[in-house]
Amino acid sequence: MKLVKLLANLGYGSRKQVALMFREGRVTDAHGEVLYADDVVAHETIRVDDEPLDPAPGLLLLLHKPVGYTCSTKDPGRVVYDLLPPRFRLRNPVLSTVGRLDRDTSGLLLMTDDGALLHRIISPRSKLPKVYEATLAQDLRGDEGAVFGAGTLMLESETTPLAPAGFDALGPRHARLVLHEGRYHQVRRMFAAVGNHVEALHRTHIGGLGLEGLHPGQWRIATEEDLAKLWH
Repeated sequence: MKLVKLLANLGYGSRKQVALMFREGRVTDAHGEVLYADDVVAHETIRVDDEPLDPAPGLLLLLHKPVGYTCSTKDPGRVVYDLLPPRFRLRNPVLSTVGRLDRDTSGLLLMTDDGALLHRIISPRSKLPKVYEATLAQDLRGDEGAVFGAGTLMLESETTPLAPAGFDALGPRHARLVLHEGRYHQVRRMFAAVGNHVEALHRTHIGGLGLEGLHPGQWRIATEEDLAKLWH
């Protein structure tokens, strides 16, 4: 792929804008030598304004989503893309969220431009565990573990029962849930079904991946080790 097209696909600008970057000498190799649009060089050696080139298509990104952001490109309010470099929103293939966290839910959010990986993660067949911690409006009544783990709980307006979910009480009004499916507002609706209300919700893990070292609003590119943990 020509370098102009590569940089344009990574969101650095239109092809016309990227061509101007080359003419201005802003695209170099790791040694500071100016690159030209028809040069053939390894992706990892390219620099733009002395910064390493963004990862090639096929990336997986971990984001610690704060409360108040939506997983959308069209919401008029704050969106998760606001937490990333602006060019990430312009990548081709598109960088998409892997599933969603609603505006009032914080925690681990994955994003990828790899369609096959996205579908593998969200597919019900993967049964990838997702771990949530919920803070509740009322004390736990004591039978939530049995109700959520039975595989018979039916949510309002649905026709199939929920798959069994793991449950641990962490305090009188604090609980951890492990889900293997992803229905709309599932954790909130599960607690509503047992007469409680979720006041705060946080996702801590997807598969074996957690938020280690990531503060709210921070992100990083997944490594091969991360991918191995995801399916652990």
